Amino acid sequence: MQNYFALFQLPQQFNIEPATLDANYRTLLAEVHPDKFVNASPAARMQSMQQATLANEAYRTLKQPTARARYLLQLAGVATDEENNTAMPADFLMAQMEWREAMDDARSAKDIAALDALLKEMKSQAAALQQQVADEITQAPAEAAKTVRKLQFIDKVSEDVNALIAQLED
Repeated sequence: MQNYFALFQLPQQFNIEPATLDANYRTLLAEVHPDKFVNASPAARMQSMQQATLANEAYRTLKQPTARARYLLQLAGVATDEENNTAMPADFLMAQMEWREAMDDARSAKDIAALDALLKEMKSQAAALQQQVADEITQAPAEAAKTVRKLQFIDKVSEDVNALIAQLED
């Protein structure tokens, strides 16, 4: 399997330069895009399709911080086990419950500003966890797996808040 970092000529680390990822992705896609292989042999078209699919999957993974952290841990042989291990520290679970309650209150009040403030708070919490996971990936992979699970929770709640904002704006 092709290493996603190598594919985009990036260092294999959590902190990457998003602009470099974007530029290298566009360059690679320009080289392998199936439209360039319309008149090529069936094998060349198939290979182009596979390379473009790989580039898209790699880009989505590296672009999103939680997915990038999960991928780095996978490369190190550490499973985040998010599907089966949902245990979280009590303080984190309390914060989750407070976020959900704030969502419900904002939904009832149709208060988009409150939802925006909630998103800002969660984004701040996610940024702190991303910094933490950047250090943990190399120094304490088992702890990094726990941090990735927290990030996944925040990602999910953020998606729910964004969906609620969209619903209220309609």
